[in-house]
Amino acid sequence: MAKKATAKTKKAGKPKAPTAKPAKGKPARRGAALSKVAAAKPPKLAPGELVTLLDFVRYAVSRFAEAGVVFAHGTTDPIAEAVFLIGETLHLHPDQFEMFASARVTAREAAAILGLIERRIAARLPAAYLVNKIYMRGVPFYVDERVIVPRSYIGELLDTHFDGGDTSLIDAPEAVERVLDLCTGSGCLAILAAYAFPNATVDAVDLSKDALAVATRNVAEHQLDDRVSLYQGDLFGPLGEERYDLIITNPPYVDADGMASLPAECRAEPAMAFDGGDDGLTIIRRILAEAKDHLTPDGGLLCEVGRCRPQIEDEFPQLPLLWLDSEDSEAEVFWIAAADL
Repeated sequence: MAKKATAKTKKAGKPKAPTAKPAKGKPARRGAALSKVAAAKPPKLAPGELVTLLDFVRYAVSRFAEAGVVFAHGTTDPIAEAVFLIGETLHLHPDQFEMFASARVTAREAAAILGLIERRIAARLPAAYLVNKIYMRGVPFYVDERVIVPRSYIGELLDTHFDGGDTSLIDAPEAVERVLDLCTGSGCLAILAAYAFPNATVDAVDLSKDALAVATRNVAEHQLDDRVSLYQGDLFGPLGEERYDLIITNPPYVDADGMASLPAECRAEPAMAFDGGDDGLTIIRRILAEAKDHLTPDGGLLCEVGRCRPQIEDEFPQLPLLWLDSEDSEAEVFWIAAADL
């Protein structure tokens, strides 16, 4: 089923700026953080100064730039962040924003938008926590401070490299019967995998009981309880001798230096979802060592590692890792067939 990782993709370029793929930080309490900004009021604007949705986008971008807001949580620039927050305030799906970009905003809607912009600046929380929602591949998921804000490149790669087409790493998505999502967090990748592989059952594992509570909610909201099973435990620990056609994982991979230099927005997220030990490879080493015992002979491992490619290639030169690019990343995810582990 899986194709061996022998082909080469284009070489990775220079590491991206920190906002492209965030380091991972320690948890914060939603109520405590928001209580500090409960009294935050937006600057007063005269009636008619901001009229359309685009006017509010421009205003938000200027305010974010003035305040030095960091973008690293599903949106990676101020325009995307502004569109996301304004769209959620107006109950618009991201795909609908362009249609209504020139529409006028009511006074009540304007007050809500301006209030949310100021909360984003004052609280220094990821935007997704303020509205309890994030989109991956256009699919909505519930999130709060119990989980990292999802922004994995694996969701895109499931569409581009596992569809049975010319660049596919598997022969046919319909042939995939069992998928494992390690370090599932909110469960978003497990749910996207269930959509990508219509005949598969998906097991998802996380060490955090709090994270699994969020994942349980998302699985239920997507009506996938009969296909996605959640397990609490340490990596492969709760799975016994189960084997899978595909293992996907976005494990903790931030090194000690990265953990020490987190921006405030990243420190609002659970530290355990990010902390990869001194060199970032603590969890990745274990996954590489144990994955073969849980893969079918024709299966494979898809693993996101951020900027850890140099360290991984230095430590595992014998592994024929295939480094994959997405629209916004270069060589931050690798694929390896079970036969090559």
